[in-house]
Amino acid sequence: MSNTVKPLKLCAGLAAALCAAAGVSAQSYPVKPVRVIVPYAAGGAVDAMARVFGQKYSELWGQTVIVENRAGAGGNIGSEVVAKAAPDGYTLLLNTSGQAVAPALYKRLSYDAVKDLAPVAGMVASALILVAPLQSSATSVKEFIALAKAQPNKLNFGSTGIGSGPHLAQEMFKSMAGIDIVHVPYKGDAPLFPALFTNEVQLAVVPSQTALAHIKAGKLRVLAVTNANRSASLPEVPTVAESGLPGYAFGGWTGLFASGGTPREVIRKIASDTTRMLVAPEVTLYYPRWGVELFNMGTEEFTARFLADIDKYAKIIRDAKIPQVE
Repeated sequence: MSNTVKPLKLCAGLAAALCAAAGVSAQSYPVKPVRVIVPYAAGGAVDAMARVFGQKYSELWGQTVIVENRAGAGGNIGSEVVAKAAPDGYTLLLNTSGQAVAPALYKRLSYDAVKDLAPVAGMVASALILVAPLQSSATSVKEFIALAKAQPNKLNFGSTGIGSGPHLAQEMFKSMAGIDIVHVPYKGDAPLFPALFTNEVQLAVVPSQTALAHIKAGKLRVLAVTNANRSASLPEVPTVAESGLPGYAFGGWTGLFASGGTPREVIRKIASDTTRMLVAPEVTLYYPRWGVELFNMGTEEFTARFLADIDKYAKIIRDAKIPQVE
């Protein structure tokens, strides 16, 4: 009997030691510099957030936080870096809700967005705004829908690119409204706004952080906010759901991911510190400048949202017959 008990006691002791080591590892995390991968070019909105967040993380952790831009392939190059990194919490990904679009939009991803990435925390939410040119006779969502129904396939809607968040938001709007309008993709915000100013396109969904200056200058007509709730930066503007399409809601977010397989204790530690970082006054003062609002979702809630958005965006892509990108 003694020969049986001793190995069992040894195994139990080893398991306890491993659990204790994991706990100590999580509590002492990080013990070396942390990389935050931004899958977009330097100077953009996500890059600006990463540098502010990184500075605060560095203060909280007492470690250097390195922001590394790995742009290309619609954000997939940077995502792949994190997906294939060691699952130890020292290589993190700061990405937008575009991460939930990738599995359906791209034909050959070199990583599995669900298995190879671990959602850590939802950080901030960005408002998307439905806008029309000043020349448009439509001053509301209902009026635009009526106008489009009277002229099927005669009106254009512009987006910042095929498969982008604004494109999917408009495809969802088009489907729920039962209208036929023509998609005109542009290479980003820079060429899209002049197209709106000149009535080349009659509708667009644009991020609030890039649209607010044009709206305040009186260059665009705001019809609605696409999010489920009104935006703090435009509180007088109704949501699309309030304006005649009940159940419509499409909003963007920015969140933090680790490599798949990262210990849950480490993820919990990062998530807890992220909550503290996001509400720090020296961080929240940037939110109005960025046109974002506090999202602050914990790991479980953010994971559920991420998985739900993957399904939601896949359905929009299928229904709109958006071709997959090679």
